[in-house]
Order: sequence, then structure tokens, then C-alpha cells
Amino acid sequence: MAVATEMGVDFEEVRYMKDFPDEKALRALIKKLEDPVERLVRKDSQFKKLELNEDDYVGNADAVVEVLDRYHRLLERPVVVGPKKAIVGRPLDGKKAKERLAEIFSS
Repeated sequence: MAVATEMGVDFEEVRYMKDFPDEKALRALIKKLEDPVERLVRKDSQFKKLELNEDDYVGNADAVVEVLDRYHRLLERPVVVGPKKAIVGRPLDGKKAKERLAEIFSS
């Protein structure tokens, strides 16, 4: 958000943990996603505790939707959504961040 603010990009912050997207919204997000779909899934301690396998989500939108619908906390955040494109905002720092944000908001 700091990079977007610095660039003067208008954005709406959505607190996904408070207002989690349903299956239809997740699929719409995935259609806009510029990053590989598996990047939407956090590979953190909860992921490991659930004994999930990273390979199950590579290029598999259905598996990503299923796991996120079941385990909301696994949604990687932030997700930056522009008019036509979306990106996973982590890690997003420095020059690369500005380039990616400019790209999704100029389309």
C-alpha cells in the first residue's frame, strides 16, 4: 500500500480476512491474475501444519480455489487488483513494485 500511495494510485483496501471472497470472486480474481495461480496460497506454518503439498497448486486454479475456500488464512496478501489485471503484492518492493503497479493500473 505504501508504494501505491507514493505513486498516487487510487485504491480500495479490502480486508480479506474480514470479508473473504467467495468461490465466484476467487475465480474472477484468478482470471485477472498476472502471477502464477499458486502464488495466491501462502506456504507458511499453517500450510505445513495442514501437511499440504506445494506441487498440488502449481498451475491448478481449481485446487487453489478449493484450499482457499476451506482455509481462508492461506490467502497470500495483499492482492493488488486493477481494472484488468491483478498481482500478488508480496514481496513487492522498490523499482519492481512501481513497474508492476504502473502496469496493472495503466491497462
